[in-house]
Parts: sequence; structure tokens; C-alpha cells
Amino acid sequence: MLRLFYVILLGLVGAGMVHIAILFMLPSYSERDIWSRLSAVAAPYAVVNLGPEALRDNAPAPRNPFLLPAACRFDLADGPVHVQSPQTVPFWSVSIYNEDGLNIFSISDRTATDRVLDFVILTTAQMQVIRSGIPSELGRSVFIETDAEEGIALVRVFAPDETWQGVAAAFVRELSCRPVALD
Repeated sequence: MLRLFYVILLGLVGAGMVHIAILFMLPSYSERDIWSRLSAVAAPYAVVNLGPEALRDNAPAPRNPFLLPAACRFDLADGPVHVQSPQTVPFWSVSIYNEDGLNIFSISDRTATDRVLDFVILTTAQMQVIRSGIPSELGRSVFIETDAEEGIALVRVFAPDETWQGVAAAFVRELSCRPVALD
């Protein structure tokens, strides 16, 4: 019986030590999230190529070498955000993340008009204002309503082989992320 008590006590002390170690490590990990990394290298609405060189070698290596990722931070307090690229590629996808890093929306070229990347991120209140008169520049855009005030739009572009690298790079170069003024 004394052995059982000793094993339980040892387990509880060990678990307590692990929990304390995790609490001490948590601040260092929370300062190295993608929001902080993007904030350090670019202003809001700037499109950033997410290769390791762009994030000062603090980013993990891309998991899929055929996808070129790019991202832009946005703040809907400045107005709706219009993300678009006039170029076309075999495949693109966009994921919208809130400031906590949670995926709140995803879209791909299969659901867009003519497979062109052209969408607007906005709040419900901004959507009600836009419904009264959609600006002509947003006539073909896909509208994405969200409750998040700040977020990240992550665009992934598919380049199936080396011959597509130039086209994919041009797509990312032409990518724009800018606030839209509401009248």
C-alpha cells in the first residue's frame, strides 16, 4: 500500500513539474505566432510572400513545395478589404484567419466567378451599407461576411511544376489587398 501511495505521489509531483514548465514556456511561443511575424515584416494590407526568407527564417519550411503561400493582414475598422489578382493560375485557394489564428472562411477558384481571385471581406454592418449600392469595381466580387475585426487572408497558389513557377510568382506579385472606402 505504501508503494502505491509513493507511485501516486511521484506521478502528481511529475505532472505538476510538467505543467509549471509549460506555463514558463508559453510566453515565448505566443510571441512567435504568424500574426506577430507578419506584423514585424509588413504593414497591414501589404502582401507578403510567406517563404522562409520573408519571415526572417523563423517560419517552418513549406509543407507542400507545389503551393506558393502569400498573406496580408487586414483591419475591418478601416473598411471592407478587397483582395484580388488579375492573373490566372491552375489553382488558388484563400483562407481567412482571425487574429487568434482560427480559420473562419475558405474559398477556392472553383467557387469564384470565372476562377478569378476577387473577393471582399467585410462585417455584417458593412455588408448592409454595400447592399444599398454595390460599387462597379466590386460587381464581380465574392462577398465574405465575418465577425472578426482583424485577420489574415492567406492565399495559396498551385504551381504543378517548375514551368509554372513564373506564372505563380506573377500571380502573387499582382495580388492586391486594400481597404475599400464606403460612401
